[in-house]
Amino acid sequence: MSAVNEGPGRVLVAVYGLFALAAGARAGVQIATRFGEAPLAYGLSAFAAVVYILLTVALARNARTLALVSLGIELAGVLIIGTLSVLDPAAFPEATVWSVYGRGYLFIPLVLPFVGLYWLLRRR
Repeated sequence: MSAVNEGPGRVLVAVYGLFALAAGARAGVQIATRFGEAPLAYGLSAFAAVVYILLTVALARNARTLALVSLGIELAGVLIIGTLSVLDPAAFPEATVWSVYGRGYLFIPLVLPFVGLYWLLRRR
């Protein structure tokens, strides 16, 4: 069984690292400066950042089980939050990383878990 973090897998680790940094910085600023305006949205952005950090570490360390669980959480999050934010925009007065399926991030949050799952499952 080859390592997940080899070859193109390194790009996946780098992308998740970048998203962990972007989502974490965004959530940190939002929580520190305007948490009272949209605590749910800002909390969800922080949660997304934690999931991206877990994925970065899991993929970098070839921890397949943790990566699969984290990818499942990410996929569920982007689909659930994405759908809720489309159906009830008033519930999300501020965007999260996963709002409208990651529209603010060029829909990459919607595509990433599928790429990650494909990469992990094809490497078995």
